[in-house]
Amino acid sequence: MRILRLGCLPLLFLLCSNGLIAQTQSDRDALEKTDIAIRAAFSAADVSTAMRYHHPEVRKALTYNRLLIGRDAVAADLQSTFQQFHLDFVENQVESLLFEGDTAIEQTLFTIRGTPLHGGTPFLFKGRSMIVYIRYKESPTGWATIREIIQPATN
Repeated sequence: MRILRLGCLPLLFLLCSNGLIAQTQSDRDALEKTDIAIRAAFSAADVSTAMRYHHPEVRKALTYNRLLIGRDAVAADLQSTFQQFHLDFVENQVESLLFEGDTAIEQTLFTIRGTPLHGGTPFLFKGRSMIVYIRYKESPTGWATIREIIQPATN
């Protein structure tokens, strides 16, 4: 009987691990779709679409002394930005991604090209972000940002 139980352990482990891998791949795919949709909304200056992927209690620290609290604050800030600049992500390199239950933490290097709408020189804004996503049934992909910290590049 003991041999039978020990023989079943590898099979049980294999079945469970395959389920976890499948779930993780599904979550990775959904999170990638979330990221793509947010970047596309930025490029289209589409605040309402971008907000579909933000939890109502989102908090974004865009700089050391600038914390936006709540989806309305993030939407207003984004609308103000889109009235001044056209933004395109030219780089979005995920450095790390960690899933823990209904939470995902992504660390990303990014570069955004900003083009002033009313004259001025285009610029590149580079940095690193850490984004915390949670499962959120109202998001089209099932994931929404709830916390984000931006670390601007210094050179």
